[in-house]
This record gives sequence, structure tokens and C-alpha cells, in this order.
Amino acid sequence: MSLYGVMRTGVSGMNAQSSKLGTVADNIANSSTTGYKRAASEFSSMILSQGTGTYNSGGVKAHTVYAISQQGAISYTTSGLDLAIDGNGFFVVADREGSTALTRAGSFVVDSKGYLVNTAGYYLQGYPIGNGGTVAPVANGLGGLENVNVSQSKLEAVPTDSALLWANVPEDAAIVAAADLPSANAATATYSAKTSLIVYDNLGNAVTLDIYYSKATETAADSDWEVTIYNADDAAPGGGFPYGAPALATQTITFDRTTGNLAAASPTDITVAVPNGSTFDLDMSGMTYLNADFTITEVDANGNAPSAVESVEFADDGTLFAVYANGDRRALYRIPLADVPSPDKLTPLSGNIYTVSNNSGEVRVGFPGEGGLGSLTVGALESSNVDLASELTSMIESQRGYTANSKVFKAGSDLLEELVNLVR
Repeated sequence: MSLYGVMRTGVSGMNAQSSKLGTVADNIANSSTTGYKRAASEFSSMILSQGTGTYNSGGVKAHTVYAISQQGAISYTTSGLDLAIDGNGFFVVADREGSTALTRAGSFVVDSKGYLVNTAGYYLQGYPIGNGGTVAPVANGLGGLENVNVSQSKLEAVPTDSALLWANVPEDAAIVAAADLPSANAATATYSAKTSLIVYDNLGNAVTLDIYYSKATETAADSDWEVTIYNADDAAPGGGFPYGAPALATQTITFDRTTGNLAAASPTDITVAVPNGSTFDLDMSGMTYLNADFTITEVDANGNAPSAVESVEFADDGTLFAVYANGDRRALYRIPLADVPSPDKLTPLSGNIYTVSNNSGEVRVGFPGEGGLGSLTVGALESSNVDLASELTSMIESQRGYTANSKVFKAGSDLLEELVNLVR
């Protein structure tokens, strides 16, 4: 047995316990840090080759491991910009230089330039949503992402490009003569029922559409109805016919007199071109022909007048909406979640972020609720996964271990001193 070896073994033990105390100190310090994942020191033995009848002491080596995949408790807050993940995914964030990283710290606020940043100053990344309302993420990379900015310093008007109007037309309505149908736009025009629908042009002006329903013909099997749409601004003084401009659209729909629904061969929509606005199909697929008065059963039209953004809010699927003063909501971004095959092998950096390493595997991108990435909780934060009771216990264990190793070192030193004194 080498006395020097005994002393070196004691030193390796003290170094290992010192490393363990370091992880305990970090864990206790970050026990209240949002999204923090605990670190721990695991030891492995170092064995030297042995001779016959003697034993050469080796040592111990400390390895740092991270419990990144371990879920922290979720606690609710009063901020609609606080986000928590229940599952395996991570938020994608970026620093000022655009370098991306992963994090579970979802406490975001709006900075002076309108960007969403977390406590450590990292910018939340998202896919911008265009007029089509869809995004196309890159499954195995972070391309296409940009800093999420919620500042809307100008008024915005959205023209109507989708509308639905379902109604019941009365079965007992009289047939309107062809010369008096609304499509003829004569002063003598008459109709079976009328309603109006407000849509918006490109400048946000409200355009009122006068919609006329007229029974045109009827057989034992079918009933044909003419649907005619005029711009109310073109109506004659006092309203009604004749309008100063032709009808915006005319369509003939056919009801099955057996079922009261639209016949299989009947059109189910009518194309409307709004002056200085969009051209869209007005959905009429839910129209009915029953023994009841004219009744609107469902109506909807998108678009809005010029309005300022009052606030922003997240949906559970990661979509960020701008909420306008008039109550309309428009999707701005969709927030992805990312994951790697071995999250515990990610490289932790300051600011509660993680970067991909050779051992973690390549990043995979999706959306909340997809492919095991986990669900998104709005108005909540994920707490640190540190358990203080366990850490305090580990601290005491480490203190005792350090002291024991120092005794080994001292014993070797004392024996070495005795050996040196033999020659005096």
C-alpha cells in the first residue's frame, strides 16, 4: 500500500464530495427559479491494478447529471402571457444575435419594442400566420421561426372573405311572377322574404347587402327559389327597387319538397363581389323549406372595421391572437414546441436554456398536443423540480463524506510522518 496513494484517494474523495456540494448549492439557490431542472453528482470508482498481498487504493470520480426530463409542478398565475408545458416539449427562444435554444421557462412579458421575452431576456420564437391561417413548420429544424412581436401601432381593417347565412323560407309563399323577380330590378319587383348582411370592404367600410328570397317555380317534387343580392347603397330613395346598379349576385337554389332541404343538385352557395372588397362564396348549404315563417337560423361573416389592438392572448394550441377594440380576434403567430430524443443530455446554459449536444440527438419540432410534445397551459408556470428536503439531506451526506475523506488524508499524512521520523 502506498501512503501517497492513500492521500491521493482521500483527495479524490474530497473533490467528488465538493462537486456534489456544488450541485446541491445550485439546486437550493434555484429552487424557486421557473423551469429550472435539478443537477446531481453521481460517482464512479477508479480502480488500480493490484499486486499479490498488497492493495493499491484508487479513487472516485464525480459525474454531473441533469433531471431535465423530470416534470416540475405547474402553478397558476394572473398573466395571460405565462405559459407552462405539461409533457416533453420545450419552448424555442433566441438571443439578440439570433442563436436559438430550448427552455421550459415560460414567463414572458412584452419588451419596449413589442417582443415577448422571458426573465432571462430570450425572445420567444413562433411561426407568423398569414392570411391563409396556416403555418408549415420544419419538422427537424428551427427554420422559418421569428421573434414574436405583438406591437400593432396602426389601425387594421380586414375585408370580408367568408360568410354564412342559413335561413328557412316559408313553404306557403306565393310564386313571384318572372317579370317581378328582384333580379329584374323593376319598380314593381316583389319577393317572398328579405334580410340584410353587413360585410366589410378593403378600407373597413361596412357594406350592407340586401338579400332577397323569391319563390320562382314549383313542381310536385321541387321548389325553385331565386336569391338576389344588392348593395343597399344603390337602393332607390326611401329604399327598395329599382336599385341604381345591377344586382351583385343572383343564384337559383332548389329545395326537395319531400325533405325540405336543398336538393342534391342544387347550388349551396352564391359568389358575391363586394365593391372595393373581396369576392367570396356566401354559404347557403343549411337553407330549409319548411312550413314556418322566414327565419334566420345561422349567420356569420368575418372582417372588421378599422380597429386598434387592445391585447393579445394565447390559445391552448399555441396560437397567439390579437384582440381588437371591436372584439374581433386575429391569429398572429403559432408557437411550436421542440424536443430531442435524450433531453437529459442537452447542454444547460445560463438563463435556463439548453442547447442540442451530440448525445441529445437532433431537435424535432411540432405543436402543443402533437406527438408527445405535451400540452400548453396558458396563465401558468412550471416550477423548479428541486426538492429541498432531498437537497438538504444530500448536503449533510456530502459534508459527512468530505469529513471522512479528510480523515483518510490525515491518516496517510500521519503515517508518512512516522515513516520519515524512523530515520532520525
